[in-house]
Amino acid sequence: MKKAFLVLCLTTLWLAPVRAADPATPIQLNKKSNFDAADVRDPFWPIGWKKPTQSSSNEIGPALTPESFSLTSVTMGAGPHFAILNGKIMQEGQQFGLALNREIYQVTLRTIEDGRVILSYQGGEVVVPLRRK
Repeated sequence: MKKAFLVLCLTTLWLAPVRAADPATPIQLNKKSNFDAADVRDPFWPIGWKKPTQSSSNEIGPALTPESFSLTSVTMGAGPHFAILNGKIMQEGQQFGLALNREIYQVTLRTIEDGRVILSYQGGEVVVPLRRK
């Protein structure tokens, strides 16, 4: 075992100068990379996603109308009030997203009253009456 280890060490030392004597061949780059600082994006954004442009401050979005919503039921009683709005059970103070024109808008269900609900959206309010068939 000691002889094998000694032979291994001696051959390694004997071949080391031979390897060092070989001149290293220079590396040729086929294609150099470049970086364009004009097209900078956040690395956490999905690939191909573009940041939406900021709209002017006096444009607050689409005007929500009561026809944008479907209020089908309202519960009134001693406990908390509930409403079925756009097919979902909602409670006062609950926020939800409304998909309109390929965008999602945040709307808050402010008040549930007898026969109607009052929604608040970007500083304004929309009164949605109960639809009876």
